[in-house]
Amino acid sequence: MSSPDSNEPIQTSPQPAKISRRRLFGAVGAGAVIAAGAGAAVGRLTAPESASEYGDVVAFHGEHQAGIVTPAQDRMHFVAFDVTTDSRDALVALLRKWTEMAERMTVGEEAHPDGAIGAGEYKPPSDTGEALDLDACQLTLTIGFGPSLFTTPDGRDRFGIADKRPTALVELPKFTGDALEPARSGGDICIQACANDPQVAVHAIRNLARVGFGTVAVKWSQLGFGRTSSTSTSQTTPRNLFGFKDGTRNIKAEETSTVSDFVWVDPKDDQPWMGGGSYLVARRIRMLIEPWDRTVLHEQERVIGRSKGTGAPLGQKAEFDELDLDSKGPRGPLIDKDAHVRLASKEELGGIQILRRGYNFTDGSDGFGHLDAGLFFIAYCRDPQKQFVPMQQSLAHNDAMNEYIKHVGSALFAVPPGVRAGEFWGSSLFGAPPGPVAEAEK
Repeated sequence: MSSPDSNEPIQTSPQPAKISRRRLFGAVGAGAVIAAGAGAAVGRLTAPESASEYGDVVAFHGEHQAGIVTPAQDRMHFVAFDVTTDSRDALVALLRKWTEMAERMTVGEEAHPDGAIGAGEYKPPSDTGEALDLDACQLTLTIGFGPSLFTTPDGRDRFGIADKRPTALVELPKFTGDALEPARSGGDICIQACANDPQVAVHAIRNLARVGFGTVAVKWSQLGFGRTSSTSTSQTTPRNLFGFKDGTRNIKAEETSTVSDFVWVDPKDDQPWMGGGSYLVARRIRMLIEPWDRTVLHEQERVIGRSKGTGAPLGQKAEFDELDLDSKGPRGPLIDKDAHVRLASKEELGGIQILRRGYNFTDGSDGFGHLDAGLFFIAYCRDPQKQFVPMQQSLAHNDAMNEYIKHVGSALFAVPPGVRAGEFWGSSLFGAPPGPVAEAEK
Protein backbone atom coordinates (compact mmCIF):
# COMPACT_ATOMS: atom_id res chain seq x y z
CA MET A 1 0.00 0.00 0.00
CA SER A 2 1.21 3.45 -0.78
CA SER A 3 0.02 5.30 2.31
CA PRO A 4 2.59 5.83 5.06
CA ASP A 5 -0.29 5.61 7.53
CA SER A 6 -1.24 2.09 6.50
CA ASN A 7 -0.41 -1.05 8.45
CA GLU A 8 1.73 -2.82 5.86
CA PRO A 9 2.72 -6.49 6.11
CA ILE A 10 6.28 -6.84 7.35
CA GLN A 11 8.55 -9.79 7.96
CA THR A 12 9.66 -10.08 11.57
CA SER A 13 12.45 -12.52 10.73
CA PRO A 14 14.45 -13.48 7.64
CA GLN A 15 13.85 -17.13 8.53
CA PRO A 16 11.33 -19.13 6.48
CA ALA A 17 7.81 -18.94 7.83
CA LYS A 18 6.35 -21.90 9.67
CA ILE A 19 3.91 -23.90 7.58
CA SER A 20 1.31 -25.96 9.40
CA ARG A 21 0.98 -29.60 8.49
CA ARG A 22 -2.67 -29.00 7.67
CA ARG A 23 -1.86 -26.35 5.03
CA LEU A 24 1.24 -28.18 3.77
CA PHE A 25 -0.66 -31.40 3.09
CA GLY A 26 -3.43 -29.46 1.38
CA ALA A 27 -0.94 -27.68 -0.83
CA VAL A 28 0.88 -30.91 -1.72
CA GLY A 29 -2.43 -32.50 -2.64
CA ALA A 30 -3.10 -29.65 -5.03
CA GLY A 31 0.41 -29.77 -6.49
CA ALA A 32 1.19 -26.39 -4.99
CA VAL A 33 4.42 -27.05 -3.10
CA ILE A 34 7.66 -26.57 -5.01
CA ALA A 35 11.33 -26.25 -4.27
CA ALA A 36 12.30 -22.62 -4.75
CA GLY A 37 15.91 -23.43 -5.60
CA ALA A 38 19.09 -24.85 -4.08
CA GLY A 39 18.98 -24.39 -0.33
CA ALA A 40 15.64 -22.57 -0.51
CA ALA A 41 12.72 -23.27 1.77
CA VAL A 42 9.71 -25.16 0.51
CA GLY A 43 6.90 -22.68 -0.21
CA ARG A 44 3.45 -22.30 -1.70
CA LEU A 45 3.13 -21.86 -5.45
CA THR A 46 0.26 -19.44 -4.97
CA ALA A 47 0.05 -17.39 -1.80
CA PRO A 48 -3.09 -15.64 -0.52
CA GLU A 49 -3.56 -12.28 -2.18
CA SER A 50 -3.29 -10.41 1.10
CA ALA A 51 0.20 -11.69 1.88
CA SER A 52 3.34 -12.72 0.03
CA GLU A 53 3.74 -15.61 2.48
CA TYR A 54 1.57 -17.10 5.21
CA GLY A 55 4.25 -16.06 7.69
CA ASP A 56 3.95 -12.35 6.94
CA VAL A 57 3.09 -10.18 9.92
CA VAL A 58 0.87 -7.10 9.89
CA ALA A 59 2.29 -4.33 12.08
CA PHE A 60 0.27 -3.99 15.28
CA HIS A 61 1.46 -0.45 16.13
CA GLY A 62 0.61 2.52 13.95
CA GLU A 63 -1.45 5.66 13.51
CA HIS A 64 -4.51 3.56 12.67
CA GLN A 65 -5.55 0.13 13.86
CA ALA A 66 -4.70 -2.79 11.62
CA GLY A 67 -7.59 -4.74 10.12
CA ILE A 68 -9.31 -1.78 8.48
CA VAL A 69 -7.42 -0.89 5.29
CA THR A 70 -5.18 -3.95 5.66
CA PRO A 71 -5.69 -6.18 2.59
CA ALA A 72 -8.65 -8.31 3.64
CA GLN A 73 -7.65 -11.74 4.88
CA ASP A 74 -9.65 -14.87 4.07
CA ARG A 75 -11.06 -15.67 7.54
CA MET A 76 -12.64 -13.78 10.40
CA HIS A 77 -13.80 -14.32 13.97
CA PHE A 78 -15.82 -11.40 15.34
CA VAL A 79 -16.94 -11.11 18.96
CA ALA A 80 -19.00 -8.62 20.96
CA PHE A 81 -18.59 -8.43 24.73
CA ASP A 82 -20.68 -6.99 27.53
CA VAL A 83 -18.64 -5.45 30.36
CA THR A 84 -19.73 -7.11 33.60
CA THR A 85 -17.89 -4.85 36.05
CA ASP A 86 -18.46 -1.24 37.10
CA SER A 87 -14.79 -0.80 37.95
CA ARG A 88 -12.91 1.53 35.62
CA ASP A 89 -9.60 0.22 36.98
CA ALA A 90 -10.57 -3.38 36.20
CA LEU A 91 -11.61 -2.47 32.66
CA VAL A 92 -8.41 -0.52 31.99
CA ALA A 93 -6.34 -3.38 33.40
CA LEU A 94 -8.05 -5.77 30.99
CA LEU A 95 -7.45 -3.45 28.03
CA ARG A 96 -3.77 -3.32 28.97
CA LYS A 97 -3.61 -7.11 29.20
CA TRP A 98 -5.45 -7.56 25.92
CA THR A 99 -3.02 -5.19 24.21
CA GLU A 100 -0.04 -7.12 25.50
CA MET A 101 -1.56 -10.39 24.27
CA ALA A 102 -2.51 -8.90 20.89
CA GLU A 103 1.04 -7.66 20.37
CA ARG A 104 2.29 -11.22 20.87
CA MET A 105 -0.34 -13.11 18.88
CA THR A 106 -0.12 -10.84 15.83
CA VAL A 107 3.53 -11.83 15.40
CA GLY A 108 2.72 -15.53 15.74
CA GLU A 109 3.65 -15.96 19.40
CA GLU A 110 1.63 -17.53 22.19
CA ALA A 111 -0.72 -15.27 24.13
CA HIS A 112 1.66 -15.64 27.08
CA PRO A 113 5.31 -16.76 26.91
CA ASP A 114 5.45 -20.57 26.95
CA GLY A 115 1.82 -20.44 28.00
CA ALA A 116 0.55 -23.70 26.52
CA ILE A 117 2.76 -26.06 28.55
CA GLY A 118 5.28 -23.97 30.50
CA ALA A 119 3.30 -23.67 33.75
CA GLY A 120 3.48 -27.39 34.38
CA GLU A 121 0.89 -30.14 34.48
CA TYR A 122 -0.93 -28.99 37.60
CA LYS A 123 -1.89 -25.48 36.47
CA PRO A 124 -4.30 -24.36 33.74
CA PRO A 125 -2.30 -23.30 30.65
CA SER A 126 -2.18 -19.56 30.01
CA ASP A 127 -2.37 -20.21 26.25
CA THR A 128 -4.92 -22.66 24.87
CA GLY A 129 -2.35 -24.13 22.46
CA GLU A 130 -4.32 -24.73 19.26
CA ALA A 131 -2.09 -22.31 17.32
CA LEU A 132 1.26 -23.70 18.50
CA ASP A 133 2.17 -25.06 15.05
CA LEU A 134 0.83 -22.09 13.13
CA ASP A 135 2.46 -18.79 12.17
CA ALA A 136 0.93 -15.33 12.32
CA CYS A 137 -1.05 -15.80 9.08
CA GLN A 138 -1.50 -12.03 8.73
CA LEU A 139 -3.54 -11.91 11.95
CA THR A 140 -5.00 -8.50 12.74
CA LEU A 141 -6.96 -7.61 15.87
CA THR A 142 -9.18 -4.53 15.84
CA ILE A 143 -11.11 -3.24 18.86
CA GLY A 144 -14.17 -1.00 19.06
CA PHE A 145 -16.37 0.49 21.79
CA GLY A 146 -20.17 0.44 21.65
CA PRO A 147 -22.58 3.20 22.75
CA SER A 148 -23.52 1.25 25.89
CA LEU A 149 -19.93 1.39 27.19
CA PHE A 150 -20.31 5.16 27.56
CA THR A 151 -23.84 5.21 28.95
CA THR A 152 -25.96 2.22 29.91
CA PRO A 153 -29.56 2.01 28.64
CA ASP A 154 -30.73 3.23 32.07
CA GLY A 155 -28.41 6.26 31.86
CA ARG A 156 -25.53 5.21 34.10
CA ASP A 157 -21.98 6.43 33.40
CA ARG A 158 -20.11 3.42 34.78
CA PHE A 159 -16.61 4.47 33.75
CA GLY A 160 -16.66 8.26 33.75
CA ILE A 161 -16.56 8.55 29.97
CA ALA A 162 -20.11 9.65 29.11
CA ASP A 163 -18.87 13.11 28.15
CA LYS A 164 -16.45 11.52 25.66
CA ARG A 165 -19.13 9.70 23.73
CA PRO A 166 -19.00 10.86 20.10
CA THR A 167 -22.16 12.34 18.60
CA ALA A 168 -22.02 9.77 15.79
CA LEU A 169 -22.00 6.87 18.25
CA VAL A 170 -25.73 6.32 18.74
CA GLU A 171 -27.59 3.08 18.21
CA LEU A 172 -28.51 2.51 14.59
CA PRO A 173 -32.20 3.04 13.83
CA LYS A 174 -34.47 0.11 13.06
CA PHE A 175 -34.64 0.02 9.29
CA THR A 176 -37.64 -1.14 7.28
CA GLY A 177 -37.62 -4.93 7.11
CA ASP A 178 -35.21 -5.45 10.00
CA ALA A 179 -35.83 -8.63 11.99
CA LEU A 180 -33.14 -8.02 14.57
CA GLU A 181 -32.37 -10.59 17.25
CA PRO A 182 -31.22 -8.98 20.52
CA ALA A 183 -28.88 -11.92 21.13
CA ARG A 184 -27.01 -11.07 17.91
CA SER A 185 -26.96 -7.29 18.30
CA GLY A 186 -25.16 -4.56 20.22
CA GLY A 187 -22.37 -4.97 22.75
CA ASP A 188 -20.08 -2.82 24.89
CA ILE A 189 -16.83 -3.85 23.16
CA CYS A 190 -16.07 -5.68 19.93
CA ILE A 191 -12.93 -7.36 18.66
CA GLN A 192 -12.47 -8.30 15.02
CA ALA A 193 -9.86 -10.98 14.32
CA CYS A 194 -8.89 -11.53 10.68
CA ALA A 195 -6.31 -14.04 9.46
CA ASN A 196 -5.50 -16.37 6.59
CA ASP A 197 -6.06 -19.41 8.79
CA PRO A 198 -9.33 -19.83 10.70
CA GLN A 199 -7.63 -21.48 13.67
CA VAL A 200 -5.35 -18.48 14.16
CA ALA A 201 -8.34 -16.11 14.30
CA VAL A 202 -10.31 -18.40 16.63
CA HIS A 203 -7.28 -18.87 18.89
CA ALA A 204 -6.90 -15.11 19.28
CA ILE A 205 -10.53 -14.49 20.24
CA ARG A 206 -10.62 -17.56 22.50
CA ASN A 207 -7.63 -16.41 24.52
CA LEU A 208 -8.79 -12.80 24.80
CA ALA A 209 -12.21 -14.00 25.99
CA ARG A 210 -10.59 -16.40 28.47
CA VAL A 211 -8.60 -13.72 30.32
CA GLY A 212 -11.61 -11.40 30.25
CA PHE A 213 -13.62 -13.67 32.56
CA GLY A 214 -14.93 -11.65 35.49
CA THR A 215 -14.61 -8.35 33.62
CA VAL A 216 -16.36 -9.06 30.32
CA ALA A 217 -18.65 -11.77 28.97
CA VAL A 218 -19.22 -12.80 25.37
CA LYS A 219 -22.57 -11.48 24.13
CA TRP A 220 -22.38 -12.89 20.62
CA SER A 221 -19.82 -13.91 18.03
CA GLN A 222 -19.60 -14.74 14.35
CA LEU A 223 -17.22 -16.80 12.23
CA GLY A 224 -16.70 -15.74 8.62
CA PHE A 225 -14.99 -17.21 5.59
CA GLY A 226 -14.29 -16.03 2.07
CA ARG A 227 -13.97 -12.26 2.23
CA THR A 228 -16.76 -10.48 0.34
CA SER A 229 -14.81 -7.37 -0.54
CA SER A 230 -11.35 -6.23 -1.58
CA THR A 231 -9.60 -3.50 0.36
CA SER A 232 -6.52 -3.30 -1.88
CA THR A 233 -5.96 -2.95 -5.62
CA SER A 234 -3.72 -6.03 -5.34
CA GLN A 235 -6.78 -8.19 -4.69
CA THR A 236 -9.32 -9.64 -7.10
CA THR A 237 -13.02 -9.20 -6.39
CA PRO A 238 -14.47 -12.17 -4.48
CA ARG A 239 -17.97 -13.64 -4.74
CA ASN A 240 -20.72 -13.83 -2.15
CA LEU A 241 -23.05 -16.76 -1.52
CA PHE A 242 -25.43 -15.50 -4.22
CA GLY A 243 -22.61 -16.22 -6.67
CA PHE A 244 -22.00 -12.59 -7.66
CA LYS A 245 -18.79 -10.60 -7.43
CA ASP A 246 -19.11 -8.42 -4.37
CA GLY A 247 -17.51 -5.07 -3.58
CA THR A 248 -16.26 -4.14 -7.06
CA ARG A 249 -16.44 -0.44 -6.27
CA ASN A 250 -15.25 -0.70 -2.68
CA ILE A 251 -12.80 1.90 -1.38
CA LYS A 252 -9.23 0.64 -1.73
CA ALA A 253 -6.37 1.38 0.67
CA GLU A 254 -4.33 2.90 -2.14
CA GLU A 255 -6.99 5.60 -2.63
CA THR A 256 -5.54 7.60 0.23
CA SER A 257 -7.56 10.77 -0.28
CA THR A 258 -10.83 8.81 -0.44
CA VAL A 259 -9.85 6.84 2.66
CA SER A 260 -9.09 10.11 4.44
CA ASP A 261 -12.45 11.57 3.43
CA PHE A 262 -14.68 8.59 4.20
CA VAL A 263 -12.89 6.27 6.67
CA TRP A 264 -10.62 8.07 9.13
CA VAL A 265 -12.08 10.37 11.76
CA ASP A 266 -10.49 13.81 11.96
CA PRO A 267 -9.82 14.95 15.55
CA LYS A 268 -11.75 18.12 14.69
CA ASP A 269 -14.88 16.14 13.75
CA ASP A 270 -16.05 15.78 17.35
CA GLN A 271 -14.10 14.01 20.08
CA PRO A 272 -10.31 14.52 19.77
CA TRP A 273 -9.60 11.05 21.20
CA MET A 274 -11.17 9.51 18.07
CA GLY A 275 -8.72 11.22 15.69
CA GLY A 276 -7.27 8.55 13.40
CA GLY A 277 -10.01 6.11 14.32
CA SER A 278 -13.15 5.05 12.49
CA TYR A 279 -16.63 3.62 13.08
CA LEU A 280 -17.48 -0.03 12.55
CA VAL A 281 -20.95 -1.08 11.43
CA ALA A 282 -21.74 -4.79 11.75
CA ARG A 283 -24.86 -6.33 10.22
CA ARG A 284 -25.65 -10.03 10.12
CA ILE A 285 -27.57 -10.48 6.88
CA ARG A 286 -29.32 -13.80 6.39
CA MET A 287 -29.48 -14.76 2.72
CA LEU A 288 -32.61 -16.72 1.79
CA ILE A 289 -30.60 -19.21 -0.21
CA GLU A 290 -33.38 -21.57 -1.30
CA PRO A 291 -35.67 -18.95 -2.97
CA TRP A 292 -32.62 -17.35 -4.61
CA ASP A 293 -31.43 -20.67 -6.03
CA ARG A 294 -34.83 -21.18 -7.68
CA THR A 295 -34.72 -17.74 -9.33
CA VAL A 296 -33.87 -17.57 -13.05
CA LEU A 297 -30.53 -16.01 -14.02
CA HIS A 298 -32.14 -13.04 -15.79
CA GLU A 299 -33.96 -12.04 -12.61
CA GLN A 300 -30.87 -12.55 -10.44
CA GLU A 301 -28.89 -10.21 -12.68
CA ARG A 302 -31.73 -7.68 -12.74
CA VAL A 303 -31.89 -7.64 -8.94
CA ILE A 304 -28.14 -7.10 -8.61
CA GLY A 305 -27.59 -4.93 -11.70
CA ARG A 306 -24.51 -6.83 -12.86
CA SER A 307 -23.60 -9.85 -14.95
CA LYS A 308 -23.16 -12.95 -12.81
CA GLY A 309 -20.30 -14.22 -14.93
CA THR A 310 -18.10 -11.18 -15.55
CA GLY A 311 -19.34 -8.87 -12.83
CA ALA A 312 -19.85 -6.14 -15.46
CA PRO A 313 -22.63 -3.60 -14.95
CA LEU A 314 -25.60 -4.52 -17.13
CA GLY A 315 -25.05 -3.10 -20.59
CA GLN A 316 -21.26 -3.15 -20.19
CA LYS A 317 -18.59 -5.78 -20.93
CA ALA A 318 -16.07 -5.81 -18.06
CA GLU A 319 -16.29 -5.71 -14.28
CA PHE A 320 -14.68 -2.31 -13.83
CA ASP A 321 -16.55 -0.55 -16.65
CA GLU A 322 -18.33 2.60 -15.51
CA LEU A 323 -21.75 2.17 -13.92
CA ASP A 324 -24.12 3.60 -16.52
CA LEU A 325 -27.30 4.61 -14.73
CA ASP A 326 -28.76 6.64 -17.57
CA SER A 327 -28.81 4.36 -20.63
CA LYS A 328 -32.06 2.64 -21.54
CA GLY A 329 -32.95 -0.43 -23.50
CA PRO A 330 -36.21 -1.60 -25.10
CA ARG A 331 -37.70 -2.38 -21.69
CA GLY A 332 -36.42 0.66 -19.80
CA PRO A 333 -33.22 1.44 -17.88
CA LEU A 334 -30.42 -1.08 -18.39
CA ILE A 335 -29.98 -1.02 -14.61
CA ASP A 336 -33.40 -1.03 -12.98
CA LYS A 337 -34.49 1.65 -10.52
CA ASP A 338 -34.55 -0.92 -7.70
CA ALA A 339 -31.33 -2.74 -8.64
CA HIS A 340 -28.92 -3.13 -5.75
CA VAL A 341 -25.90 -1.58 -7.46
CA ARG A 342 -27.87 1.54 -8.36
CA LEU A 343 -29.21 2.16 -4.87
CA ALA A 344 -25.83 1.51 -3.23
CA SER A 345 -23.88 3.67 -5.68
CA LYS A 346 -22.25 6.96 -4.77
CA GLU A 347 -24.02 8.51 -7.76
CA GLU A 348 -27.43 7.82 -6.20
CA LEU A 349 -26.29 8.74 -2.68
CA GLY A 350 -24.82 12.17 -3.26
CA GLY A 351 -21.24 10.92 -3.22
CA ILE A 352 -21.47 8.81 -0.05
CA GLN A 353 -18.97 5.93 0.18
CA ILE A 354 -18.03 3.39 2.86
CA LEU A 355 -15.22 0.86 3.17
CA ARG A 356 -16.67 -2.64 3.24
CA ARG A 357 -14.91 -5.57 4.91
CA GLY A 358 -17.50 -8.35 5.13
CA TYR A 359 -17.41 -12.15 5.09
CA ASN A 360 -19.61 -15.07 4.07
CA PHE A 361 -21.00 -17.27 6.83
CA THR A 362 -22.81 -20.59 7.11
CA ASP A 363 -24.09 -21.62 10.53
CA GLY A 364 -25.82 -24.92 9.81
CA SER A 365 -29.56 -24.98 9.24
CA ASP A 366 -32.46 -23.14 10.83
CA GLY A 367 -34.36 -26.25 11.93
CA PHE A 368 -36.71 -26.06 8.94
CA GLY A 369 -34.34 -27.50 6.36
CA HIS A 370 -33.03 -24.11 5.25
CA LEU A 371 -29.41 -23.00 5.35
CA ASP A 372 -28.59 -20.39 7.98
CA ALA A 373 -26.14 -18.61 5.71
CA GLY A 374 -25.42 -15.18 4.38
CA LEU A 375 -23.21 -12.13 4.64
CA PHE A 376 -21.66 -10.80 7.82
CA PHE A 377 -21.47 -7.21 6.67
CA ILE A 378 -18.76 -5.03 8.18
CA ALA A 379 -18.22 -1.43 7.09
CA TYR A 380 -15.87 1.28 8.29
CA CYS A 381 -16.82 4.92 7.91
CA ARG A 382 -15.95 8.36 9.23
CA ASP A 383 -19.51 9.10 10.36
CA PRO A 384 -22.09 6.28 10.26
CA GLN A 385 -25.00 8.69 10.70
CA LYS A 386 -24.03 10.56 7.51
CA GLN A 387 -22.79 7.56 5.51
CA PHE A 388 -24.23 4.19 6.47
CA VAL A 389 -27.63 5.30 7.76
CA PRO A 390 -28.80 7.13 4.60
CA MET A 391 -27.39 4.33 2.44
CA GLN A 392 -29.24 1.65 4.37
CA GLN A 393 -32.44 3.65 4.49
CA SER A 394 -32.43 3.82 0.71
CA LEU A 395 -31.73 0.11 0.38
CA ALA A 396 -34.27 -0.88 3.01
CA HIS A 397 -37.08 0.96 1.23
CA ASN A 398 -36.33 0.20 -2.39
CA ASP A 399 -33.80 -2.61 -2.96
CA ALA A 400 -35.08 -5.51 -5.06
CA MET A 401 -32.71 -7.74 -3.11
CA ASN A 402 -34.83 -7.38 0.02
CA GLU A 403 -36.99 -10.25 -1.24
CA TYR A 404 -34.00 -12.54 -0.72
CA ILE A 405 -32.32 -11.24 2.45
CA LYS A 406 -33.16 -10.51 6.08
CA HIS A 407 -31.16 -8.35 8.51
CA VAL A 408 -31.06 -10.26 11.81
CA GLY A 409 -28.16 -8.65 13.70
CA SER A 410 -26.86 -5.11 14.07
CA ALA A 411 -24.20 -3.23 16.02
CA LEU A 412 -22.15 -0.04 15.92
CA PHE A 413 -18.76 0.59 17.52
CA ALA A 414 -16.32 3.49 17.76
CA VAL A 415 -12.90 2.21 16.70
CA PRO A 416 -10.15 4.22 18.41
CA PRO A 417 -6.92 5.19 16.64
CA GLY A 418 -3.94 2.88 16.45
CA VAL A 419 -1.73 1.89 19.33
CA ARG A 420 1.73 3.40 19.58
CA ALA A 421 4.56 1.97 21.69
CA GLY A 422 3.70 2.44 25.37
CA GLU A 423 -0.04 2.75 24.77
CA PHE A 424 -2.89 0.28 25.12
CA TRP A 425 -6.20 -0.26 23.38
CA GLY A 426 -8.36 2.71 24.32
CA SER A 427 -5.66 4.77 26.04
CA SER A 428 -6.76 7.83 24.04
CA LEU A 429 -10.24 7.40 25.54
CA PHE A 430 -9.37 6.54 29.13
CA GLY A 431 -6.46 8.97 29.33
CA ALA A 432 -4.50 6.67 31.63
CA PRO A 433 -0.72 6.95 31.83
CA PRO A 434 1.44 4.19 30.31
CA GLY A 435 1.47 1.05 32.43
CA PRO A 436 3.05 -2.40 32.44
CA VAL A 437 2.88 -2.78 28.68
CA ALA A 438 4.97 0.33 28.15
CA GLU A 439 7.46 -0.69 30.85
CA ALA A 440 7.96 -4.05 29.17
CA GLU A 441 8.89 -2.33 25.92
CA LYS A 442 11.50 -0.01 27.42
